[in-house]
Amino acid sequence: MFLGHTIDDIFEHIEGDTEVIAVLDGQWPVEPIVARDRLTLVYFPESIGQRASINQAVRLSQARYIFKVDAHCSFDQGFDVKMMEEMRDDWCLVPLMKNLHAFDWVCEDGHRRYQGKSGPCQECGKPTHREMVWRAKPSPNSTAYRFDKTLHFQYWGDYKKRQKGDTPITMSIQGSAFMVTRDKFWELELCDEKHGSWGQQGVEVACKYWLSGGEVHVNKKTWYAHMFRTQGGDFGFPYPNPGISKARRYSRDLWFNNKWPKAIHNLDWLIEKFSPVPDWDVSKGILYYTDHNVDPKIMEYCQLQLKRAAGGSRIVSVSLQPMDFGDNLHLELERGPLTLFKQILTGLKELDTDVVFFAEHDMLYHRSHFEFVPSKRNRFWYNINVWKMRYTDGLAVTADFWQWTSGMCAYRDLLIEHYEKRIKMVEENGWNRRMGFEPGTHNRKERVDDYKAKSFRSDVPNLDIRHGRNLTHSRFDPSKFRNKKYVKGWTEAYEVPGWGETKAILKEIDQGWQPKESH
Repeated sequence: MFLGHTIDDIFEHIEGDTEVIAVLDGQWPVEPIVARDRLTLVYFPESIGQRASINQAVRLSQARYIFKVDAHCSFDQGFDVKMMEEMRDDWCLVPLMKNLHAFDWVCEDGHRRYQGKSGPCQECGKPTHREMVWRAKPSPNSTAYRFDKTLHFQYWGDYKKRQKGDTPITMSIQGSAFMVTRDKFWELELCDEKHGSWGQQGVEVACKYWLSGGEVHVNKKTWYAHMFRTQGGDFGFPYPNPGISKARRYSRDLWFNNKWPKAIHNLDWLIEKFSPVPDWDVSKGILYYTDHNVDPKIMEYCQLQLKRAAGGSRIVSVSLQPMDFGDNLHLELERGPLTLFKQILTGLKELDTDVVFFAEHDMLYHRSHFEFVPSKRNRFWYNINVWKMRYTDGLAVTADFWQWTSGMCAYRDLLIEHYEKRIKMVEENGWNRRMGFEPGTHNRKERVDDYKAKSFRSDVPNLDIRHGRNLTHSRFDPSKFRNKKYVKGWTEAYEVPGWGETKAILKEIDQGWQPKESH
């Protein structure tokens, strides 16, 4: 639906003899595309996939340089000439990347809501229409990228301090815009269709350039702005999520096992070149699970905050209905303890990171939570810096020793061992609450195993939203706790450190706003 705006923007800002080849992969654009002399439209009645589409477009071009871009981007004036002026034949070159403010939802009274899900005005309830803004946001200005130990794309803000010059190097690229020579495109097979339809393109391009003796650079003299997927179901992934899972499996086999025949270096060489690279000692992933028994506004707000706090770590979501969040798997099961344990085990087996952080649909996670690295492999670790917030009035409470599954992390192999045994026990003997939900936190005979738990405290707390439909009971009165160790340090407030006033957060949730950048 944004293709026409992208093409218009390109022709408005190019200054060279640049042609545009746009591939309509199985679908006509929502709005007609304006015909131009240097525009070629390629239409496939049935989708052939992103990589095959790019290859078909490059076959139609006779240009020296190929600049692949996504269909929802805006550009700097003269970006094409500025890119070609800095280009080298053995380089992959990317512009500085901004975020694109593409549109707002506007009602007849003029109330505006930033791009996201459609629906009535949150202020007056009147219908809204999409009004295009198409403006590059002033920040962030991204120039440094990498991939983690699972070959999952990551931004790399810390590496900016090590970049030098107007065209610094970067370990990887984001994939939505990059320039290469047409000869190198074919020589390196930059869109290898063995990956599948879609996914891992940034890793593929970067690895093929670096490991074949080329280089990957960022042109800080020009920019493009990319619109990222927002929540709400109006638009999302261009191809099914399983496609990216296939691409990642193929990519890991290709690079971890040194199977690319044109490489003169291996992957270890690249990691050493950019060392130290985060996550290559201990990789981290996030397991998100939901039974959907929560107000959609709460779920969406928590998802947006989780994506921001995760810092690019891979998120695997396991749900009871299909959903567009992370790499989604869904189980057709009824809500309950056994289902919860099966969701967790399913997600653990899909992830392949060293450490796994658990994440729930009604918890607000701060980025400092995911900075923790467990020091022991045979322990379950709980972040005890957590507040409970009552959804009805914003009352928040905390204590010194709360160990909840929603704040747990551990090494993946330990978690798989535990949950396989837990599921077997429940299937054979039925669910017993004395088994407990939190691994390693008690010594009752009903426990699953003898592994112990340890605690850590993030710099800023996590915030647990208690909304009346939580799987576990909510207690906001210290007299309701039989074990008094759980009320040691009991504190009540309407303002939480690092988050601000709780009533402001509730207002943001109710009105469908995004969490603040500071979180």
